[in-house]
Amino acid sequence: MLNEANIKVHSRKEIEAMDLGEEDVDFASMFEASMQQEVSGGMVEGTIVSIKEDENGILVDVGKKQEGLLWKSEIQDEEGNFLFQVGDKIPVVITGQKGERPILSYKKAIRSQKVEDFIKNYNDESDIVVEAKIISKNRGGYILEGLGEYQDVEFFLPKSQAYLKESSAKSGKKVKAKVIKVDKEHNSIVVSRKALIEEDRAKRQEIIDNLLAKDEVIRGTVRKITSYGMFVDVGGVDGLVHYSEISYKGPVNPAKHFKEGDEVDVKIINYDKEKKHLSLSVKAATRDPWLDLKEQLEAGDAVRVTVSNIEPYGAFVDLGNDVEGFLHVSEISWNKNIKHPKEYLNIGDEIDVEIVEIDFENRKLRVSLKNLLPKPFEKFVKEHRVGDVVKGKVVTLTNFGAFINLGEIDGLLHNEDYSWDRGAKCSDTLNEGDEVEVKIINIDQDKEKISLSKKALESSPVQKFAQNHKSGEIVRGKIRDKKDFGIFVELEDGVDALIRLEDLGEKKANELEIGDEIEAAILFIDEEKDRIRLSVKKLARLQEKAALKEFSDDSKTTLGDVLKEQLKK
Repeated sequence: MLNEANIKVHSRKEIEAMDLGEEDVDFASMFEASMQQEVSGGMVEGTIVSIKEDENGILVDVGKKQEGLLWKSEIQDEEGNFLFQVGDKIPVVITGQKGERPILSYKKAIRSQKVEDFIKNYNDESDIVVEAKIISKNRGGYILEGLGEYQDVEFFLPKSQAYLKESSAKSGKKVKAKVIKVDKEHNSIVVSRKALIEEDRAKRQEIIDNLLAKDEVIRGTVRKITSYGMFVDVGGVDGLVHYSEISYKGPVNPAKHFKEGDEVDVKIINYDKEKKHLSLSVKAATRDPWLDLKEQLEAGDAVRVTVSNIEPYGAFVDLGNDVEGFLHVSEISWNKNIKHPKEYLNIGDEIDVEIVEIDFENRKLRVSLKNLLPKPFEKFVKEHRVGDVVKGKVVTLTNFGAFINLGEIDGLLHNEDYSWDRGAKCSDTLNEGDEVEVKIINIDQDKEKISLSKKALESSPVQKFAQNHKSGEIVRGKIRDKKDFGIFVELEDGVDALIRLEDLGEKKANELEIGDEIEAAILFIDEEKDRIRLSVKKLARLQEKAALKEFSDDSKTTLGDVLKEQLKK
């Protein structure tokens, strides 16, 4: 049975007389302050005399014809149900006064009894760590209520031993602390987070020092996986394995390789004493595969690999020994118009590639798929020759022409080979994706270029002109352009003809202007090279012959008359 002797209100001198040691005098004064705030009287047994639903307080008879006030929450469970009824006897502690009525606490009484029970079972060699929650605080520290094994036991945590920020030390906050002082006479328990934290730090440092001294591979357990790596427990200490320290392939997602609880071999690669950060590595605990690679492979070798990842700019391939190579999009196919590697590859595909570059120092490996495939240009040249007519699709339009896809390679259709119409461009009438018929007019094997022509499949203006005209015929046209070597004359239907300077006869080039009309004789028509040459000199000779013939046909006309007539012209 609980009675008033269970708890006493102590003076400062009594608390100072406790066996706390010089360092703990402050604890005593802090505890005294907390007791003075929380306890105004001893523990007594009271009888519940009234419970009213519409009131917050419950009346409890504490003897001496005195009824105290107990708040309802003191005897209610989490769901609001009452733990006791009118007439029940319960232990209470007087904590204050409201008017003529003392203020009572049932919970405080229970905690006091729990403290007494705790102290009875405590001995000086006990090393007890408790979990508790903050229920109140004062100038000196925090009043804690035990949880779990020490449910409802009251502890005092001095601020100097709390290692808590004022802003975070709120009521209800759970903490772990170590029991550092127990006073059986005064029924008090002092705990310290500081002592527990410092002990943990000391143990952690001891473990780390031993691990660093051994410098060997350690077996650890994956405790937590994050986006930037994973934490591994190595003998009671957690170290971080950064995602770049998991595989020799480079940064990887740890969740794809491990799960919490997995055992893994690691090695310490760094310890920051200032920040207390332990850095571990999985790959440092295994043999470097690049050392084996250096003895086995060199540029030019062909190897079988597995496609492990695909990006818009290329694919990563696994050589099967924790080494990854990079296959750039330009090295996948001879087709220059490939839009995405997924057009040719899938993750998991096994393919043969050629090693084009291997950098052991920087651990970089580049491979090529197309180098092991037949070269499209060589194949095209074997099957086609200049003069062949082929069909293709427009893949790219430019200012200078259009690129036509002929299967596995592209050919260029230049603007000047697109139409007989001067100034016409491919982009005027063609669109990407259009199918066109063209003629191969050149194959440059050194530069691996194919030149195409669309106008070569149509009759040229010169060819059309040749159908109605022949050499020696006299024609008239307008001067379109002047060059150092002669003048260009535009004839019917936009056909151009050239009069070289030496064929101008008695006409002077500097006296002729663009737009002037000029008459000349056709010197020759070259349909194959698409050229027409004119001559004013030849025209004069033809006119002279015609005059002489006219003279011979008319006996009355003298040679002098003919010459006079020519001079008039």
